[in-house]
Amino acid sequence: MSEMSLKTASALVDAALDRARELRLQPLTITVLDAGGHVQVTKREDLSAILRPQIAYAKAWGCLGMGHGGRDLVQRAANNPAFFGALSAISDGRIAPVPGGVLVRDQTGTVLGAVGISGDKPDRDEACAVHGVESVGLVADTGA
Repeated sequence: MSEMSLKTASALVDAALDRARELRLQPLTITVLDAGGHVQVTKREDLSAILRPQIAYAKAWGCLGMGHGGRDLVQRAANNPAFFGALSAISDGRIAPVPGGVLVRDQTGTVLGAVGISGDKPDRDEACAVHGVESVGLVADTGA
């Protein structure tokens, strides 16, 4: 597989939302980007807060743009805050180096896109992203 289809991206989001409901998480917003950074799917649960779509997008976009999962971006930002401040300015604020952003890879390691989830605690957002990615037979790269 060299690209992620809309059908796959939609199934990923639905599986992640199903997991969130099983875990009784706060309402989530999920965005899936293709390898070129284009939005394939965004779903916002009822009562998900107003900034959640932008945060979910920034989590996914940052991972895709930097080529690393959200956990790795957290460490990189902590080690080099000036660089990440510049990245934020360069990207018009489209980068959020926090867990909940996950690269989506195929079985050979090729990046197919990224998923970002926002709404609950970052670790819980990330757990739902990983579940969604793995449920469609792809590999979740959290940067851990």
